[in-house]
Amino acid sequence: MRVCVVGSGGREHALAHVLGRDADVVVTPGNPGIPGSVATPPEEVDADLFVVGPEAPLVDGLADRLRVAGRAVFGPGADGARLEGSKAWMKEVLVDAGVPTAAHGAFTDEATALAFLDTMGDLFVIKTDGLAAGKGVLVTEDRAEAEDAVRAYLAGDAFGDAGRTVVIEEGLTGPELSLLAVCDGTAAVPLAPAQDFKRIGDGDAGSNTGGMGAYSPVPAATDGVVGDLMEGAVLPTLDALRRRGIDYRGVLYCGLMFTPVGPKVLEYNVRFGDPEAQVVLPRLADSLADLLAAAAAGALGDAPAFDAGAAVTVVCAAEGYPASPRTGDPIDGLEAVAALDGVTVFCAGVGEADGRLTTAGGRVLAVTGRGADIAAARQRAYAGAGAISWPGIQRRTDIAATPTAAD
Repeated sequence: MRVCVVGSGGREHALAHVLGRDADVVVTPGNPGIPGSVATPPEEVDADLFVVGPEAPLVDGLADRLRVAGRAVFGPGADGARLEGSKAWMKEVLVDAGVPTAAHGAFTDEATALAFLDTMGDLFVIKTDGLAAGKGVLVTEDRAEAEDAVRAYLAGDAFGDAGRTVVIEEGLTGPELSLLAVCDGTAAVPLAPAQDFKRIGDGDAGSNTGGMGAYSPVPAATDGVVGDLMEGAVLPTLDALRRRGIDYRGVLYCGLMFTPVGPKVLEYNVRFGDPEAQVVLPRLADSLADLLAAAAAGALGDAPAFDAGAAVTVVCAAEGYPASPRTGDPIDGLEAVAALDGVTVFCAGVGEADGRLTTAGGRVLAVTGRGADIAAARQRAYAGAGAISWPGIQRRTDIAATPTAAD
C-alpha cells in the first residue's frame, strides 16, 4: 500500500514513521527532517490512501477534493471539520448530542460578552471561535485579563478573523485526558488514551501552547473508563453528525476533563493530537495503514491492540515560543540521540541550511522515549531531549513526572 501523509509537523512525522512499518509512505510537503518528504501538491500524488494531518487543510476541504477525484481519504470533509473550525458550532453539536460540557456562550458583541463574564465563577476560559494553531485559549482567574482578551479577540487584534466570534466558558478543574477515536462514518474504535501538557512552563505555568509533551498509557484511563467515554461522548457525537448528514471518516480527538461531577468534553479536534500522536501511534501493535484504510472505506473492525509498554514525549521548543519563536539556529546533538536505545526524534518546526537541520518554527522537535513503564520511557525521553541543543532551547522538566493515577 502507498500512503500519502499531508502535513509538515511532528504529528505527520509520527504518522509516516508508524505507517512505514508496512506501507510505502510519501509526505507532502513534509520538512527536511521527515524521510519521504516531497514538494508535490497532494492532489498530484499517486497513492492508495491519503491521510490528512493538520486541521487547516481539512477545514479548507482538501479531503472533499480528494474524494471527488476518487481517492481514499482518512480525514473528515469540510462539514465535519467544523468541529474544530468553529468552537461555537462544536458546542452546538455537543448540546444536541447530550454530551456533558462546560457552560458557555458565543458572542460577536463586546458588551454582551463582557456581561456574560458576570455569570461565570472565578475561573474564566476565553477561546477564539476559529483556528488559532492551538494558541487561541486563555484560562485565567484575573477578570481584567479575561476582559482584555475578549476585546482583543473580537477586535481581531489577537487572532484576526478567527477571534471575531469569541466563546466564553466556565472554568473547569480536574485532570485532563486526550482520547483519540478512529471513525468510519458509522462506527468508531478508541486508540490508547494519552495526557498532554499545554502550558509552556513547569508546573503548568505560563502561556498555552500547542503542547509541550505527553505520555501514554494514562493509569486512570482503564478499559472501563474508555468504554464509558466512548458511549457517553464519542458515539453520541458521531450520531449527531450523522443526523446533520455528515459522513465523518477520520480521527475524532476528544479532549476531556474529569471534573468533581464527572467527565466533561472540553473540545473536539478533527486530527491526531500533537504531541499525543507521538506517544499513542508508536505503541500501536496492529497495522496503522490497515486501520486507517478500513476507516476510509467505512469498514472498521475491532479496536486495535497496543503494546504493554509506555511512551513519553518531550517537546523541544525555540526561544520566544509561543509568542515569537526565534528561527534559523543549527540543531546540535541529533547524531548522539540516534544512538540511544528506545528514543525517536520527530521533526516539526525544522529547516535546513548548509546541510544541517535548523530551527524553523516554535515547536521544533518531539523526543519520544519508549520503555516498559512510564518511568523508563520518561528516562529515555529526557536522555534524548537533554542531548539536543541550540541557543535558547525550551523544554519542560516535569513531563509525566506524576502520571494521573486511578482513584
